[in-house]
Amino acid sequence: MFIMFHSKKTFLVIFMILISFCAFSQKGVKITKNSVSEKTRILFIVDCSYNMYEKWQSDTKIKITQSLISNIADTLSKQENIEVALRVFGSEYDYSSQNCDDTHLLVPFYRMNTDAMKAKLKALVPKGTSAVTKSLEKSQEDFPKDKFSRNIVVMIVDNIDKCDGNIAEVSQSLQKKGKFIKPFIIGISKGMRNFYEQAGLYYEASNEVEFTKILNNIIKQALHNTTAQINLLDSYMETTETNIPITFYDSKSKNLKYSIVHTFNKKGISDTLSLDPLVNYDIIVHTIPPVKKENIKIEAGSHTIVPIQTPQGSMVLRYSSAKTSNAKNYQVIVKQAEKTETINIQSIGEKDRYLVGKYDLEVLSLPPLYLENVEVGQSSTTTIEIPLPGFLHLDKGSSNTTGALFVKDKQETKWVKNLDENKIKESLELMPGEYMIVIKDKNAFKTSDTVIQEIKIESNKTTNVSLSKNK
Repeated sequence: MFIMFHSKKTFLVIFMILISFCAFSQKGVKITKNSVSEKTRILFIVDCSYNMYEKWQSDTKIKITQSLISNIADTLSKQENIEVALRVFGSEYDYSSQNCDDTHLLVPFYRMNTDAMKAKLKALVPKGTSAVTKSLEKSQEDFPKDKFSRNIVVMIVDNIDKCDGNIAEVSQSLQKKGKFIKPFIIGISKGMRNFYEQAGLYYEASNEVEFTKILNNIIKQALHNTTAQINLLDSYMETTETNIPITFYDSKSKNLKYSIVHTFNKKGISDTLSLDPLVNYDIIVHTIPPVKKENIKIEAGSHTIVPIQTPQGSMVLRYSSAKTSNAKNYQVIVKQAEKTETINIQSIGEKDRYLVGKYDLEVLSLPPLYLENVEVGQSSTTTIEIPLPGFLHLDKGSSNTTGALFVKDKQETKWVKNLDENKIKESLELMPGEYMIVIKDKNAFKTSDTVIQEIKIESNKTTNVSLSKNK
């Protein structure tokens, strides 16, 4: 059991919690985590300021807190991959000194530290002031450096910070650094919600029974995952999309938490996942382009369905002629229409899936071929045909030449490439069209010595040009 019972009413509350806890733990299918044998570390930060002498129901607040945490430590010591530690504030200096550095790690993280936890808890005597923010800030030093652990903070407070600390700012900063998951804060006095609710998951306990229930519920959340389902929707808002990689990131620290490939189960619906409910997630579905859904909260103890729109179709690139050719499979740069970011590089002959929409393509041929507003529809295949290139074999007659190749279209003559000055003979693979070669001997002293040769390149044909006779 987690606690020592102080009344029949308390016993009933805990009995009901344990029943729901056992039922909950049977649900869910685990998914692949990006860690090995993840360890959960729970740091208890306990208020030991002067206010904790206040009488509650069965005893003083400090005595009740000591009893609850001692019994929780006992229970957790029997479980694998779970460690606890204890930090307190206000335990060493009298309240009159207002010592804001009065915060100490009394029991560090290590296995089998239950006896130490109990001894330190039992010896606590409330004395000092409420150095709450300082304690949370110092807690980042308490967790061992281990990227494969879930770091959880449970704070028990009876007052707001008396040292002018901004606990919300400190908490947000440490969460972004990945020092710990959003902390649990239990207030055992009224009127503190405005101070703490931006710092963590705040619970207010007005009596001993509520305190007991809240603390046990927090431990349940800390120890067990909950279930979720990712529904990938098509253009008709039906769950038909699947077999797409999905990554889950901690929305605060941006650390990668899980990686899966979306799967339908035997019933043809999205498979149930088991996720850590203490983390809010940024979910990225790796379609082309990817779809991102941010700050998704998984409700502990309930089944969360997350719908994400990912309507897809296919695009295939191929040559327009079935004739055999020595042409290489050009790579094609794909961008969303009217956007500048490259989202994919697809080769001719390949078939890739894209979100429904319009795309601009750049075929990395010579010269490049541009295709705009290519439309991809839901569950359909858009086929793009690329003309087969032709081949130019150019004999310059001399290695001491300089010049360039231009393509002629209806509007203007465009530069294609500079010719290689170190080669007498040069072979090029070119898109079909009308071209112009402009070349001259480097040693010529007159611009009139420039040689201009117009040529036509046809698909899958070789054009031989010799410029030596023109010199």
